[in-house]
Amino acid sequence: MNKRIVYHVTKGEDWNIKKEGADRASASAPTKAGAIQRAVELAKNSGGLAQVKIHNEGGKISSERTYGQDPRKYPS
Repeated sequence: MNKRIVYHVTKGEDWNIKKEGADRASASAPTKAGAIQRAVELAKNSGGLAQVKIHNEGGKISSERTYGQDPRKYPS
């Protein structure tokens, strides 16, 4: 089973896109909308199952988006 790649969009000095488990941000953007757009591009181009978790300014997850075929919904 393929492992899900998870990107988090969080507020720092700018809005950061960080791959789960990474030490540094993959990308950043001055606006939340720009960061979400870039995170979605990264997730769609990952080549497998990917998820974007969008946090509010306080750090709480406000929404999640999944890309690719979720193996829980599509059995082999």
